[in-house]
Amino acid sequence: MSDARNDTTTRRVLALVTDRPIDRDAAEAFAASDADGAVVTFAGVVRDHDGGRSVSALDYEAHPDAERFLREVCDEAAVRTGLRIAAVHRVGALGIGDIALLAVVAAPHRAEAFAAIADLIDRIKERVPIWKRQHLDDGLTEWVGL
Repeated sequence: MSDARNDTTTRRVLALVTDRPIDRDAAEAFAASDADGAVVTFAGVVRDHDGGRSVSALDYEAHPDAERFLREVCDEAAVRTGLRIAAVHRVGALGIGDIALLAVVAAPHRAEAFAAIADLIDRIKERVPIWKRQHLDDGLTEWVGL
């Protein structure tokens, strides 16, 4: 029984941790189908500030099993919702404006797509062991999410 579930969710889920720029078009193409009237994409983008301080860059580091954790979160969401899901998290050095996390959910209607993407992002942030170090304009660095 679990093999059938895994085969089903594998075809419904794209989960990747990469050190390369994220291909938004590929993730959206994976998630969307002709049956979907809503494709909701969340792009977590590196911003130039945090907590009133200027940020110049970020470094993301991942636990060696981070991709497995990301896949588990996405598999669970696919089973819970019945939707196709793509999530890609970037690691390494990122600059202002770079996409750090891209998640895509496609559904027949917008309400279920928006609800699914919000829940997915919350669970990724809670459960996937990826941490960021912020480089501040004053020359200091700080870890976030440890």
